[in-house]
Amino acid sequence: MHAGRHERWFRWAVKFHKWRYRHISDETYMAILSIIIGIVGGLVAVTIKNLTHFIEYFLQETFIKRIYLTWYFIFPIAGIGFTVFIVRKLIKRPVDDGIPVILYSIMKLKSLIPGYHTFASLVTAPITVGFGGSVGLEGPSALTGAAIGSRTAKLLHLHLRQRNLLIAAATAGTFSAIFKAPVAGIMFVIEVLSFDLTMTSMVPLILASVSGILTSYFFLGKNILLHFELKNPYTFSEIPFFILLGLTSATTSIYFIKVYFWIGRLFDKINAVWKKWLSGGILLGVLLFSLPALYGEGYDVINHLLEGNYHYVVNQFPIAINHNDLHWVILVMILLVSFKVVGMAFTLHSGGIGGVFAPTLFTGGVSGYVLAMVINYLGFFSYELPTENFALVGMAGAIAGVVQAPLMAIFLITELTGGHTLMVPLMIVSTLSYLITKRFTKYSIYTMQLINKSPIPTHNKDYFAGILIDWEEVLENNFLPVTPDMKLGAMLMNTVTRSKRNIFPVLDEEHHLIGVVSMDDIRHIMFNRELYDKLKIRDLMHRPPDYILFKRDDFQKVMQRFQETGAWNLPVIKEDGTYVGFLSKSKLLSVYRKKLLEITSE
Repeated sequence: MHAGRHERWFRWAVKFHKWRYRHISDETYMAILSIIIGIVGGLVAVTIKNLTHFIEYFLQETFIKRIYLTWYFIFPIAGIGFTVFIVRKLIKRPVDDGIPVILYSIMKLKSLIPGYHTFASLVTAPITVGFGGSVGLEGPSALTGAAIGSRTAKLLHLHLRQRNLLIAAATAGTFSAIFKAPVAGIMFVIEVLSFDLTMTSMVPLILASVSGILTSYFFLGKNILLHFELKNPYTFSEIPFFILLGLTSATTSIYFIKVYFWIGRLFDKINAVWKKWLSGGILLGVLLFSLPALYGEGYDVINHLLEGNYHYVVNQFPIAINHNDLHWVILVMILLVSFKVVGMAFTLHSGGIGGVFAPTLFTGGVSGYVLAMVINYLGFFSYELPTENFALVGMAGAIAGVVQAPLMAIFLITELTGGHTLMVPLMIVSTLSYLITKRFTKYSIYTMQLINKSPIPTHNKDYFAGILIDWEEVLENNFLPVTPDMKLGAMLMNTVTRSKRNIFPVLDEEHHLIGVVSMDDIRHIMFNRELYDKLKIRDLMHRPPDYILFKRDDFQKVMQRFQETGAWNLPVIKEDGTYVGFLSKSKLLSVYRKKLLEITSE
């Protein structure tokens, strides 16, 4: 019965594609799919957010409000434990931070995201965050939407360029729906996913982003994640302090990245999964017990700070603090800035599922707010700096530094404030934070998670086309081998007469490559029968011009070796010297050109 359904589906798919090719152009087809994927991305964002908020609200109202200190300690341990159980026992495959998975799939898996990602983060992320995990939901939402886009592309037999476009459309639609910021969603795709925007791809991205935000409005109305109405425009005299904010944002971004990976290296030393869970869960529980404001994503804290209500944050501190004593208030804010990344690292490295985007916004927002508080306390001005403006611009600085997406940072805050009033401060702070952070951490926090796993994402089409080449596509195995003790006559009779190539690898008993013999080496003696039994291959062989390491040397290194040696064929070996085959320069360039055409939109 299953085979029958599959056959009927296949026949229907064939009929549909025939009809589509006759009546709908590729551009229109991708536009329609982008709208659908944008709606799906919006639904994913709404679902994950609502599910998380339901869990969080239930726990807060049922348990935390009564004996909150105890439950703030217990819930993170339980939430991460539930997540680890689901991943290990039910999904049985790794579920990681969303954006690096998307990048890895684009760079290494030909944009084919594994199917279980269509639901894995949808289930695990709300549990992690709802139970107090100090991470965000943007990455899991984007991964779920991108996975649906990738599976849809595979189901419809779309080629690589179209698969990339649907993944980008899903990501843009998801981010647009979360923040109700359609332009920021497109900028995220361009800067973080290294998506090459052309006239052909721009329209589908716009349609997906608009579809995502409309879906969010349909289900959530005007309720947005960050609530703010700009009341105080900046003045020219505040520019020096925004420059200072750019410097502090860079410092905070570098601290954020360094601490996250340092804690990750500590957890890597723990082998047992249950030990990681318990150690990370207990440490996170202690942290939330001490600083309850770090519970969950932290958008409630940001929203209260944007309203100028720091009392909400101070009231969550377990020790009673005089709200009029700014020394203690500033200390609490500094603790939140310092330990948000620690809570995020404990959550993710112990087995929780979530993203780094919300913690980045939290850290940037609070750091900007506390900077304005300190300046106001020191009395540099006859009037107080608007702390909410510095919080907003601080969020942009953190995104520009940690995520290394300055344009996305500028447009996100611009769309959240509903105007361009803060455009100049946003540009100053985002640029400074990005440039300074990049000098100390070359890649974004997402890209750094891919190092040693995948090539680094880039807008360079030539580089991208090169890394898409599979060894199986270019490796040639029709070079007949010979042994060093084989005599010239035996080689001529048994090997040369059967070979269509003019190079012969010389292999030892363990299949290691010890040299090569070419037709040029034997052409002048191949008709001298007196030498057939006198000369052995070891007397004729020589070292090849160079070697290529199997699955270690990338396209750029291979082409460099062809260029340096002037050879048209080079042997491929493993690290232990085992012979694998040959690479042909002409075939490699032919496959490269094919890959370049696949990813070129126009």
